Amino acid sequence: MSGPRPAVRTRSTTTGAVLDVVIPVYNEETDLGPCVRRLHAHLTEHFPYPFQITVADNASVDGTLTVAEGLRAELPGVEVLHLDAKGRGRALSVAWSASSAPVLAYMDVDLSTDLAALLPLVAPLISGHSDLAIGTRLARTSRVVRGAKREVISRAYNLLLRGALFARFSDAQCGFKAIRADVAEELLPLVRDTGWFFDTELLVLAQRAGLRIHEVPVDWVDDPDSRVDIVATALADLRGMGRLGRSLVTGALPVAELRAQLGRAPLAAPPAQVPVGLPRQLVRFAAVGVASTLAYLLLFVATRGALGAQPANLLALFLTAVANTAANRRLTFGITGSRNAGRHHAQGLLAFGLGLALTSGALAALHAVVAVPARSVELAVLVVANLVATVLRFVLLRLGMHHRRS
Repeated sequence: MSGPRPAVRTRSTTTGAVLDVVIPVYNEETDLGPCVRRLHAHLTEHFPYPFQITVADNASVDGTLTVAEGLRAELPGVEVLHLDAKGRGRALSVAWSASSAPVLAYMDVDLSTDLAALLPLVAPLISGHSDLAIGTRLARTSRVVRGAKREVISRAYNLLLRGALFARFSDAQCGFKAIRADVAEELLPLVRDTGWFFDTELLVLAQRAGLRIHEVPVDWVDDPDSRVDIVATALADLRGMGRLGRSLVTGALPVAELRAQLGRAPLAAPPAQVPVGLPRQLVRFAAVGVASTLAYLLLFVATRGALGAQPANLLALFLTAVANTAANRRLTFGITGSRNAGRHHAQGLLAFGLGLALTSGALAALHAVVAVPARSVELAVLVVANLVATVLRFVLLRLGMHHRRS
């Protein structure tokens, strides 16, 4: 895997733009002029590096292209790209591929996103800290003004992405993103969508390739004049998710090769005698353990009468052991995705076997001493046995999962 990206080398002259901001447009003759002038003024005043603004006109049939050409003549650093076919994704792919700037960005022509977030968006890419950057309207500190309908649709879409494609980024649809050119060169040929799903497909590929995606909370005001067909776009996004999901499952996309080529190398393991994050891991493991123990006791009590003590103990312990391993994998040791999940659950089942031996042995010993013990005594013995099993579980899971994060 590759290490951190090198920082972008900047220049002090007006040539050799460090940042290229693409504005994809279709029939935007009214809004294009104010948008580009405002963006140009902001970059001139607040952006410390040479920049370029590219208007990507994808098959407009009004006066958009004429307005764009006028802006190029009026403002230094403004370029115009005309495409004969529609599609925001197509416009971005062509414009980014043709650009010589090391950092590429785009924003919607309505400038719904506050431009104060632009420098925080691209700075981690310029420095080499991150590979892609997205504006997010769903962060707690974001300030967003939009209707309830769009709010619900946006949150539902991003939840669907998390469930279906295991996305870990928070806002796939915000029209405010940036990418390093060296990363775009490798990913763009693999992105098939030419419309609104382009962003999502690019981000999923980047995540699967092990790239670092930086998120910036943004202030965002909905454009009441937006002409996006929500229903058609939602259906197209669902089709795109299905297609991308199939490609990932069947291996049609070279995810492993991308990860080997672009993914960031893991940090060197610290000395064995200095365990990283042990206090925090202990707290989280204890919280998961308390929840698992309560669930175990509830299951035991619920099935004790019908199954008997030992079968009820086996069933309750098995079910909570599987859930416990999954929870500790994610919450205690910070491991996500399916990589090594089978091995981790096998280790969890080994801990389950030890826990079963301890609790079953404790029950057997109790029943050998007292023929018909009180239910409260049974539960007390099981709690003590589970505490011992929990300590063993932590040791086994930590040995198996620590420093083996996907």
